[in-house]
Amino acid sequence: MTENRIKAHPILIDDSVADIPFYWQDQTFLAKEGEMISSALMANGITIFGHHPKDHSPQGIFCANGQCSQCMVIADSLPVKACMTPVKSGMQVFPAEGLPKLPDVPPLNGISTPPTPKYHVDVLIIGGGPAGLSAAIELGQVGVSTILIDDKSHLGGKLVLQTHRFFGSSEAVFAGTRGIDIAKKLESTVRQHASVEIWESSTAVGVFEDKSIGVFKNSEVYVLVYPKMLLIATGAREKSLAFLGNTLPGIYGAGAFQTLVNRDLVRPCENLFIIGGGNVGLIAGYHAIQAGIHVSGLVEAAPECGGYKVHKDKLIRSGVPVFTSHTVIEALGKDHVEKVVIARVDKEFRTIPGTEKQYDCDTVLIAVGLDPVNEFTRQAELVGLPVFSAGDAKEIAEASAAIFSGKISGREIAGFLRKLSGEIPAEWASIEEILKSRPGEIFEPNLPDLEEGVFPIMHCTQEIPCDPCSTVCPRHLIHVDPADIRHLPEVDYYAEKGCIACGRCVAVCPGLAVTLVDYRKNNQNPLVTLPFEQDPLSIAVGDEIELTSTEGMSLGKATIKTIKKIKGYANGTSLLTVEVPREIAKLVSGLRLIETTEPTPFEYETEHPENLADEAYICRCERVTAGEIRALIRSGVRDINQIKAVTKASMGACGGKTCLNMIKRLYLAEGIPLSEVTETPVRPVFIEMPVKVLANLPNEGDRR
Repeated sequence: MTENRIKAHPILIDDSVADIPFYWQDQTFLAKEGEMISSALMANGITIFGHHPKDHSPQGIFCANGQCSQCMVIADSLPVKACMTPVKSGMQVFPAEGLPKLPDVPPLNGISTPPTPKYHVDVLIIGGGPAGLSAAIELGQVGVSTILIDDKSHLGGKLVLQTHRFFGSSEAVFAGTRGIDIAKKLESTVRQHASVEIWESSTAVGVFEDKSIGVFKNSEVYVLVYPKMLLIATGAREKSLAFLGNTLPGIYGAGAFQTLVNRDLVRPCENLFIIGGGNVGLIAGYHAIQAGIHVSGLVEAAPECGGYKVHKDKLIRSGVPVFTSHTVIEALGKDHVEKVVIARVDKEFRTIPGTEKQYDCDTVLIAVGLDPVNEFTRQAELVGLPVFSAGDAKEIAEASAAIFSGKISGREIAGFLRKLSGEIPAEWASIEEILKSRPGEIFEPNLPDLEEGVFPIMHCTQEIPCDPCSTVCPRHLIHVDPADIRHLPEVDYYAEKGCIACGRCVAVCPGLAVTLVDYRKNNQNPLVTLPFEQDPLSIAVGDEIELTSTEGMSLGKATIKTIKKIKGYANGTSLLTVEVPREIAKLVSGLRLIETTEPTPFEYETEHPENLADEAYICRCERVTAGEIRALIRSGVRDINQIKAVTKASMGACGGKTCLNMIKRLYLAEGIPLSEVTETPVRPVFIEMPVKVLANLPNEGDRR
């Protein structure tokens, strides 16, 4: 039996045991308590959950967030989303192929149903991520009656998937703290407020004309909530990408990958390839390396990666090739991804024939941006329910910005309800703008001429909001402008009381972009201390490692002299010390972690490979291709409702959550502004739920 579980991780510790028996097509497997069916199947080596009824192609997990239905299975005779349904002891799970055999049910002699429970509250917050939790804290502080709902069993949203230390402001948004720990801090604080009621595993399914919100509470009962104010903190859903083979098992969204690896400690693959050079893709790549997964490469269609340079640097110096001005052409494989084909693109993002390259991989991670989950906001505005948005549901930005966005929204709502007097502090708006700002200018490295004593080297050269290094230095030698923390840190190399080599700045840096150079013992061969956030058991004093520069250039090999951890910053971060020649001491930034993969040439057999893009699926649920939709657009169709009527695009189980925005992008690609396009209405129910629950029918044991 294959068990793909992560046994060693530098940051995550999991003492739980897989001892819950369940059945997959009559095979007995073991799951952990509370584990989702999808993760349990992946942990046991099952990647194909079923086959599509239209083309019989294999299907596996895709979003792991309840937004699509590609992971649908039959569990105990009911169709469920495997990523949102926990395993139960003895559960019988089968592929969702064909119609399930319905259980034998005795006829009902009349149905008596109680009325749908109703709740009245000042504020309903939909979403328990960084924005929702921060808003709830502000409302709780002034005693506003609040219900906070989240569709997961644990609060924190995407924070629970983030093992890296956060950027931003140490004072305002916990910069220097890992996302998983920030989630715990926020949850602990909000639970201290008696006026805030928390419903976990509870999904909002619609906003209705009587200004109520339908909620599938605790995955058990349907209720109606009547709030005076509604706050949407539902975050974002990932954009998808159309390329041939994009529905093969092994094609994941980045969130699905991080859910498996960082939440469930499931090892979903051996060899990963990443599409997209924003922060999401760059961070996920490093998370993969931490989990012992090889990363073959990353492509970004733009001339430069859109994420923080320090995130890209971590991958490059680790050995991951990063290709800008490249895109994915095709994923190859029969029942699972086996290879990916990439190619260079021109200034118009058109592929350049003859530049195709092929990489071996068993998973392709798609990280090409996010779209706000805003259907609740639009519906609330339509029915006249006062509504606010916060976090990614309002504007796509970093999680640190979402924390502060929620804080501001909570204060605004409290003022709207007259629970709080006074205006929001002016500096709050300034802090929010700084936190959500895009990466700034990149400067040449500013290396000091000093070659004596001990001091830090700052390998961060791009302006981004970040200040932890300046807050931990006991001698206050590192300075970041408190008025605008996007400015690069400056080091006082000639202070009377200089660096004491405490290593705090090295350990706390979110970008792993600080090293210490120590000339005190040997001026010709100084010691260099650098951060290490991989499996601590994979290295030992005396091991030889390959050192690299910020740009990934090999600087030769060195022997590890010491390995230590810094009190207060030891959770997952070790400091390695090596002795190196003076000429390279200030250049050492990291170490090679993986073997760099070399591509193989690839040539298409067809004379017109550009036509292959028409065969890529836009609508995963109904298997509608880009070519079908593009033909309708070129024929003059300007109403997405017509496209739906002809092709069934967006009419599948996910309700258009993936394909509708892709259809809009096809219009833009054809030179048609969206102002000329009629959008299709998105109506409740936004998320599927059992009709039995919606109708408030009794459970088997309650029949009378």
